[in-house]
Amino acid sequence: MRAVQPAGAVTAAPARSRSAARLRAAAVACAVTGLLLGGCSAPGADPGPASPPSTGPASPSSSSARPVAGAAPATPLEPLPAGIPAALAGYYGQKLSWQPCDSGFECTTFKVPLDYAKPEGGDISLTAARRRSDGSAKRIGSLLLNPGGPGGSAVEYLEAAAGGYDPGVRGAYDLVGLDPRGVGRSSPVGCLSGERMDAYTAVDITPDDQAETDALVKADKEFADACRQTSGALLGHVSTVEAARDMDVLRALLGDDQLHYVGKSYGTYLGATYAGLFPARVGRLVLDGAMDPSLDSVAGNRTQAGGFETAWAAFAKDCVKRDGCPVGTTEQQAGERLDALFKSIDAQPLATDSGRRLTESQATTGVIEAMYAEFLWPNLRSALADARAGDGTGLLNLSDSYYNRGDDGSYPNLMFANMAVNCLDLPAPFAAPADVQRAVPDFEQSSPHFGRDMAWMALACGYWPVAATGAPHTVRAAGAAPIVVVGTVRDPATPYAWAQSLAGQLESGRLITYDGDGHTAYGRHNTCVDGAVNRYLLTGQAPDNGLSCAK
Repeated sequence: MRAVQPAGAVTAAPARSRSAARLRAAAVACAVTGLLLGGCSAPGADPGPASPPSTGPASPSSSSARPVAGAAPATPLEPLPAGIPAALAGYYGQKLSWQPCDSGFECTTFKVPLDYAKPEGGDISLTAARRRSDGSAKRIGSLLLNPGGPGGSAVEYLEAAAGGYDPGVRGAYDLVGLDPRGVGRSSPVGCLSGERMDAYTAVDITPDDQAETDALVKADKEFADACRQTSGALLGHVSTVEAARDMDVLRALLGDDQLHYVGKSYGTYLGATYAGLFPARVGRLVLDGAMDPSLDSVAGNRTQAGGFETAWAAFAKDCVKRDGCPVGTTEQQAGERLDALFKSIDAQPLATDSGRRLTESQATTGVIEAMYAEFLWPNLRSALADARAGDGTGLLNLSDSYYNRGDDGSYPNLMFANMAVNCLDLPAPFAAPADVQRAVPDFEQSSPHFGRDMAWMALACGYWPVAATGAPHTVRAAGAAPIVVVGTVRDPATPYAWAQSLAGQLESGRLITYDGDGHTAYGRHNTCVDGAVNRYLLTGQAPDNGLSCAK
């Protein structure tokens, strides 16, 4: 798993889904995490409203906010002035021209400043898509959707997932997907070619000697330099704060007095940032698979590693009960066999039917990918069985899915945007290999099976060509309407404690706990979660804080 972060590779930001950050057939997941931190909305994709329900062993839950140990002191995010600055009036006064695009959708473009501090210095173009309300209910307004990442395309998510939203929601809202700046169709960040990305994803991220350490540092530096050469000044202006300000411009252009929004994985970080900057303009906000903005990048990456460890434990517990489980008959044996498999692949990469060889880093990414949703567990069981027999095809396919690699060897800009946003939003966790080596024991304590990988993945932002503009902060959003935060107890990419913390920070936060597995909860056919969220979106009636929903 590489730090380009969905609730997928790690570098320097609160678990951005590495996405949960990428697209699945049913919807964009990335969420993150989303790619991982640094890359964390983990692969940045969430299963989306059309995905199968998740199941898993129950565990205790609580509605109280619990700060994550190790978080650096965080200052509050201060709101912007309520009025629209004169220098931005032209942007807020644009007229949208919607044109048919794809099947049943409309698309438009509009301009925003490259730099809000210097709007006279030039602008960039953003793309949004919408599915118009079907007219079956009284129209409430527009509902913006974001799938996570950072780097997940909201336009592609809308087109894949709009039909899975509740009929009442589709009747009352125009569903809108805005690709954030630097993402998808909105002035996208560019970095490596497909062939070079193949090489980057294969580099050993758990170096055993100086030569392997040097190779990893070289790869991270080459990735950063390619982004600098290809993207130029844009790299310094793809922060979450700027993306939130872009959303406010679109809100005004859509004719809505308040922003109604559903964000998943990294999309919760974006939505919470909007609430902190524009609390009086908060409408009905749903933040599902929440990130904790108060965490520094070290604490965020370490606790995210713990989330994947929890998810592996749930997978192992399920697997060992099944005949032919490829990792044994006990949970301890499952962990030991996973470690042995990784060690074996590190020594001798496996052949695959594509002609590419599966490296240890890609094998780890493949396992991580399957932690995002239970419906991927059968794929992982089969892939692990094949890998133990010497065939790496299944794990490589899962790894490619994490990165959203195309059959033709091409990569979307998901991972490029993931790295660019994460490295700008928070200071790098580590500046040099020695920093990582000192941190590895703490990471391994949080995650015996994935901690070392995620510590080394977090090194990439240390070589980023643009200094971070963000810092850990809390979000109070004083005076905002009720904001619904959804947390899944065994979420791999955005640990449940993050949802507790964010809901506790928000003055009007209302926490829904889903006692299940997988990344995010809304739209996964749990009647308790879906019912509470849909009722809120349609009536404005927020659930009681602390609502707990079982599988």
